[in-house]
Amino acid sequence: MTGTQQTSQYRDRIVSRDDVEHLIANGRKILIVDGAVLKIDAWLPYHPGGDKAILHMVGRDASLEVHAFHSLETQDLMKKYQIGMIEGQWRDFIPPIQGGNFRTHADIEAVPPAESISSESSAEPSPVFDSLRRRQNRSPAFSGQHSRLSTSSSASSLSSLDIDQTIESSGRQGDLRAGTKQEREDDLASFPSLDQVTQLTIISKYQALDEKVRGEGLYDCSYGDYAIEAARYTFLAVSSYLLLHAGYYIASAICLGMFWHQLTFTVHDAGHMGITHDYHIDSSIGIFIADFLGGLSCCWWKRNHNVHHIVTNSPEHDPDIQHMPFFAITPRFFSSLKSTYYDRIMSFDSVAQFTLKYQHYLYYPLLTFGRFNLYALSWQYIFGFQGPRKGPAWWHRYLEMIGQVFFWYWFGYLVVYKSIPSPWTRVLFVLISHATTTPVHVQITLSHFAMSTSDLGVAESFPQRMLRTTMDVDCPQWLDFFHGGLQFQAVHHLFPRMPRHNLRKAQKHVVEFCKDVGIPYTIYGFQEGNEKVIGRLEDVAKQARMLGECQRSAGLHSVLEGH
Repeated sequence: MTGTQQTSQYRDRIVSRDDVEHLIANGRKILIVDGAVLKIDAWLPYHPGGDKAILHMVGRDASLEVHAFHSLETQDLMKKYQIGMIEGQWRDFIPPIQGGNFRTHADIEAVPPAESISSESSAEPSPVFDSLRRRQNRSPAFSGQHSRLSTSSSASSLSSLDIDQTIESSGRQGDLRAGTKQEREDDLASFPSLDQVTQLTIISKYQALDEKVRGEGLYDCSYGDYAIEAARYTFLAVSSYLLLHAGYYIASAICLGMFWHQLTFTVHDAGHMGITHDYHIDSSIGIFIADFLGGLSCCWWKRNHNVHHIVTNSPEHDPDIQHMPFFAITPRFFSSLKSTYYDRIMSFDSVAQFTLKYQHYLYYPLLTFGRFNLYALSWQYIFGFQGPRKGPAWWHRYLEMIGQVFFWYWFGYLVVYKSIPSPWTRVLFVLISHATTTPVHVQITLSHFAMSTSDLGVAESFPQRMLRTTMDVDCPQWLDFFHGGLQFQAVHHLFPRMPRHNLRKAQKHVVEFCKDVGIPYTIYGFQEGNEKVIGRLEDVAKQARMLGECQRSAGLHSVLEGH
């Protein structure tokens, strides 16, 4: 038998569910794509989109996510990591990064099936839940086999009942428990059933929808639209330059800020390979615009953004909603959750307890400084060597380093230092230019801050999860340039590599799809969407205030009892 035949037999062998669990228990990174079992340990450090996005798919059927985010060429390359095939419909495990428990063959054989602890349920990766985990390990009430249809979590790991019990045991008030529970119950009542037949039907129709939009050419980029974008960028950049040298510093700063604001949308397109669909070309476009012209890391954004797309609006896992101690869009952040992205505790400390009470007032003022935060995150990524050091993206960090030097030379030295005469004018120029980019930070948060953060488990399909946690913004077509595609975030989350100039055309198909499968399609006007976000922040602020009052009352009661 030839080596090729042996390899083919190895890749075509049937791998059981217990085999997959055993491999993951031993630290292997296993995921399922189109029925193929992939062991991607060797690829994990080199994945251009970062390791976190892959880790959230370990033990799961990642077919829809892989198809949505990768080209056909990349999907073909994945086949070399194939170690076998599965039989039948796969039932997802909860990935280890999300707290999933896995057993080796010895563990599986040693425990009778009726008494085994399912690796499809897991413990919350946050210190406040430690006591609950200990109770789970001791109590038989938490054991038993759970199918994909009843598992507690995909994006987070405890059921609402568990969260309620934990909050209650921590002395939290009933209103806080009710809020978490009610949101989940509302989602279960408003969205299609999580039974297997229903979810597989949604997946099948989503795949048919994807084929339909491909057939209509909506994945094809319109370079004429980008010519218009380039003309707009050039106009803003030249205007800023001319106004700067004419001594109109404030006007120049505003034009520069508008220039940066508009560039963000093309970086977003390039990061998703939505321009040329060629990884290296689009990556180069993104790095040139983000780093050389904007001072931000395109590669940091891709790593962050890929995780956001996989675990959208999960308090523990989605970095796009992890803004403690300044913002919390769910009272679950009061539990000092652990961020699996930043690998740190998001402490509900004294600073958070104070600022969250006023977060609905601080929302817009703090967003004016949002770009400074992006600088810090970019530097941590680039100079902290967080990106791949080998593989197809090995050279990106070096290009980004050059880009950072170039940006701070032209902006920091030539523009701010050399072209503006007085220190106070320089400070004002920097603040105004950066504050002018505030709309993009509003646009980014607008699509998710007011949406559900509840966990419906791994039974929920990819398209339903995306539509449940994301909303679109209604605006006239002539204003599309201002929103840059971010007004179609629900459509974008279903088709992340679709060029943004085609998202409006795809919107009508998504609306029809939602009506067909019974998934609510959420869309608000820009003003109404902002009101929804502020309303959500205010609701959580009230709960933070209420919690603080409860803690003070409990402290006073303890003091009185002590006397």
